[in-house]
Amino acid sequence: MWTETDSPVGSLRLVERGGSLTAIEFEPHRDGDGRPRGVRQDDHPVLVEVARQLAAYFAGDLTDFDLPLAPEGSDFQQRVWAQLRTIGYGETATYGAIAHRLGMTNAASRAVGLANGRNPIPIVIPCHRVIGADGTLTGYAGGLERKQVLLDLERTDALW
Repeated sequence: MWTETDSPVGSLRLVERGGSLTAIEFEPHRDGDGRPRGVRQDDHPVLVEVARQLAAYFAGDLTDFDLPLAPEGSDFQQRVWAQLRTIGYGETATYGAIAHRLGMTNAASRAVGLANGRNPIPIVIPCHRVIGADGTLTGYAGGLERKQVLLDLERTDALW
């Protein structure tokens, strides 16, 4: 099942299977890529809850998602995505730091970056919080502009 929801980073397609969130897709939405999505069902309870939590996140009222997740990927990708979920709201980590957390050297940074880029559930699994070793924004499946919007949303050092 799937639905769409509006957000400050554009329309998001939310995909559920077996009672868990399996994907969040940025627009332009790609059909025909072989990913199973099923039929649109805007009132599916899991999708309604995902949309509610995303709206709260974008409003600045939610810093930790509590959703059933089932991202599909290799064992290594799953390990990287698990590490991404340990990066707190408003924090960032480098690809090298993620590699070290996995017991690997900086040489694995590229593999971490590739796994990060294949994260099927962006925002909820916060791949936008991973930055280059020099502190610059690097690759993001949704585009660097979206990555910047998400990081700015989470900034806690803003002057009010």
